[in-house]
Amino acid sequence: MRFVIQRVTNADVKVDGQTIGEIGKGFMVLIGVSDSDTKEIADKMVKKMLGLRIFEDENGKTNLSLDTVGGSLLLISQFTLYANCKKGNRPSFIEAGEPAMAEEMYEYIIAKCKETVPVVQKGSFGADMKVSLTNDGPFTIILDSDTL
Repeated sequence: MRFVIQRVTNADVKVDGQTIGEIGKGFMVLIGVSDSDTKEIADKMVKKMLGLRIFEDENGKTNLSLDTVGGSLLLISQFTLYANCKKGNRPSFIEAGEPAMAEEMYEYIIAKCKETVPVVQKGSFGADMKVSLTNDGPFTIILDSDTL
């Protein structure tokens, strides 16, 4: 499982020109799922993400977590995080999770986040989405379950 976490001042996602998810300060997270991922892995990834202290305190140090600053989440499914570009110039996506299983994991992650984060917005699994954001910093973290 892979999360690309961007600290944002605002972010939104649109499908067919309609905004379906929008947040202010918080994390915009791209989520990639592989066939070997499990709910236990998702739990570990969510716990790590929500515990990240990457917001600045009164001294300008990154000491504050999402809950401390009252931040929100925008969670976007992104199978292309499992692109394999080793051969040729056209990426292969065979390492990405099978769609039905990946969607189930994506919805599970959303539900887990909603247990502790008051504002959780999401994209539309499998849709052609347009994501806009203002990366704060910029500050981007990549979490990969293979390296946690």
